[in-house]
Amino acid sequence: MTEQRSSLAVGMTVFAATMLIVIGVLHALQGFVAVFNDTFYVVGAEWVFEFDVTTWGWIHVLVGLLVAVAGFFVLTGAVWARTVGVIVACLSIVLNFVWLPYYPVWGVIIIALDVFVVWALTLHGRDIVE
Repeated sequence: MTEQRSSLAVGMTVFAATMLIVIGVLHALQGFVAVFNDTFYVVGAEWVFEFDVTTWGWIHVLVGLLVAVAGFFVLTGAVWARTVGVIVACLSIVLNFVWLPYYPVWGVIIIALDVFVVWALTLHGRDIVE
């Protein structure tokens, strides 16, 4: 008996992997902006997680590279890669939640994309492997 794969499931998993790569690259770009121009992001009120903008920039660069690499490995269809993809997407959600005072609209957009990635990887991950 042959097992038939759902083309919708495969498409969603590939889209989730692609979104991980895109989100990672955008994290890195956002981080480089904060590193090289620390006056671009300005927050007016006092917040609990108030770091120097340059520190936030390096955090975004490192997490962005990690998210992009995880997205690349999700395309292989390995179970460990999907697991890592879910973990780094959750890390990205937390990072963007804490980043909300600096760039709120962008943070909410990335959080929504990360939630979709977690959903797609936990629901349809295995179907990408032949």
